[in-house]
Amino acid sequence: MPDANDPGLLTPAQTSLLIDQYELTMAASYLAHGRDEPAVFELFVRRLPPRRRWLLVAGLGPALALVGALRFGDDELGYLRALGFAEPFLDHLAGFRFTGDIDAMPEGSIAFADEPLLRVTAPRIQAQLLETLLLNQVNFQTMVATKAARIVLAAGGGEPGHGGRLIDFSPRRDHGTDAAMKAARCAAIAGAAGTSNVAAAMRYGLRPVGTMAHSYVLSFATEEEAFRAFMVDFPQQAVMLVDTYDTVEGVRRAIAAARATGVRLAGVRLDSGDLLALSRSARGLLDEAGLHDAEILASGDLQEHRIAELVAAGAPIDAWGVGTDLGTSRDSPAVNGVYKLVAHRVGGAWRGVFKTSPGKATVPGAKQVHRRHDADGTMAGDVIAPVGEDHPGQALLVPVVRGGKLVHDEPLEAMRARAAHGLRALPAPLRVLDPDAEVAPYPVTWAGGRA
Repeated sequence: MPDANDPGLLTPAQTSLLIDQYELTMAASYLAHGRDEPAVFELFVRRLPPRRRWLLVAGLGPALALVGALRFGDDELGYLRALGFAEPFLDHLAGFRFTGDIDAMPEGSIAFADEPLLRVTAPRIQAQLLETLLLNQVNFQTMVATKAARIVLAAGGGEPGHGGRLIDFSPRRDHGTDAAMKAARCAAIAGAAGTSNVAAAMRYGLRPVGTMAHSYVLSFATEEEAFRAFMVDFPQQAVMLVDTYDTVEGVRRAIAAARATGVRLAGVRLDSGDLLALSRSARGLLDEAGLHDAEILASGDLQEHRIAELVAAGAPIDAWGVGTDLGTSRDSPAVNGVYKLVAHRVGGAWRGVFKTSPGKATVPGAKQVHRRHDADGTMAGDVIAPVGEDHPGQALLVPVVRGGKLVHDEPLEAMRARAAHGLRALPAPLRVLDPDAEVAPYPVTWAGGRA
């Protein structure tokens, strides 16, 4: 019977069955027919999602952690036995350990359609059984990281380097607990300054950020009394939510509370109304009171286009709390990555394989992506080429797992730096957020022409 109290979290053994049924039936058939030769699978996106001109890659670290921990426990094997899988296959799964190689674009990389984000070289059964797990991790997290990067660009007026203006406010709207953790991590890779999610802040070493809710203000007889109480209790976090009643009056009361308590007013948060007009009024009141370093934080169903409009209009807003749109990528809620067999070893020799299905054709053989930059550092074009061919530019896929062992591990700060560098290197037209703007696509070519 299902456990009504089950929060939906999976143990490492249970994660082994985060897999589509057909992967298991194929793997059992491979074993029965002696088809467990080395094979190469690649994860890529056939076409960019709607309203996106590039992707910010994320999800590799969590994916590799799951791959390394992947085991089939007794309960899982018993369940598969009940489904009718044969004992030789169950014995094979009982000893499952990933022993292959993985090459991938590191997290924080900019990527485009058709480019392999990740390549698995392993015995066919091992590689096949990773399909759903890898897609589950990379598709969702790349979606959120890309959305977060767009918000970072909006906050900077179309230029990168302003990630400190974005705060992840998404956990209450994310699609589950795991999604909330991953959204906070992805936002941080894109450059966000902090998160309201305390669990994610603890796990990933992020800055926890929060002010107060309207319920707190409503719990006191007056707004100023609420502000005074909060300032006394949390003098180092004195950012006041000022729109419970009247926003402009709320700013005045926050200033008065700071004077009465002697606590430095760190800032005010605007959560509704005309943010342009209200932010200007708030800035005027704060400056008049000599609180020039008090910041203005805006929130309230924000997304990158609204933020860009406010920035362009000169709204004196220092930080943006973004929730629903960040965690769900509401305007483009899916990255349709696929995972395809591109080569296998037959009779001691590698042989490329490919599909010819209309709209779903693939290119045979293991591939690398080479990126060229102009003299000023701007990305100039990518070439997708067979592994081993020499081409100008930087090879984007790097070894991350060899012989089942993790060989590439980096702190989140390195991912943030890569993302910031990549956003700066994007050609300026590709940083335009308007999906209807006429923008030439980034040049991605195939070495020798596409098969």
